[in-house]
Amino acid sequence: MPTRLQPCFAPDEIEARSFAIIDAEAGDSKPFTGRLWHVARRLVHTCADFDILPDLVLDGAGVDAGIAAIRAGASIFTDTEMARCGMVARRFAPFGCTVESLISLPGVAERARSTGSTRSAAAVALAGERLGGAIVAIGNAPTAVLALIDHLDRGGPAPALVVGMPVGFVNAAESKELLLERCPVPHIVLRGRKGGSTLAAATVNALAILAAE
Repeated sequence: MPTRLQPCFAPDEIEARSFAIIDAEAGDSKPFTGRLWHVARRLVHTCADFDILPDLVLDGAGVDAGIAAIRAGASIFTDTEMARCGMVARRFAPFGCTVESLISLPGVAERARSTGSTRSAAAVALAGERLGGAIVAIGNAPTAVLALIDHLDRGGPAPALVVGMPVGFVNAAESKELLLERCPVPHIVLRGRKGGSTLAAATVNALAILAAE
């Protein structure tokens, strides 16, 4: 039987068709509803993987905090350039939000060499006071999550929202469990080894869409 393409080729059509497929395949027993499903569905759309849903720690406090921060024009910090590039600038510009990769801060490489840490961990440590009231989206480095926990343990200014979605085999799952145990601020976390910059960016993009409603 010849392959038959789905008749969707324009960006808006493809996205709408994708969401319709996700809604249909998720069925009536979706683990989230309302605005929470809006965020969760976009994450499934990003990775084409329903298996992330049981590991997604997502609640109203995290979504509300993210929406409020964006509407207030909060700074948004990422741990990678990839995550920064994945955030759609036109969605944040109306609110006055800036999106910046912490890894680009001056002195990151020097601090990482002097402390023997990763550049991501050094970047979080250097950001310090700037993290207060911001959205911090971590999609790559577990060491960035650990540095953020250390920042909070030391009484550093708290972000408005932490998106914790580092990926990998070494301390990705463990760092996220520590974040869930000790993070005193609203958070959205994907447990386990899965994660990534694209998922972290998609989370914040979903919040920006909700903020505009």
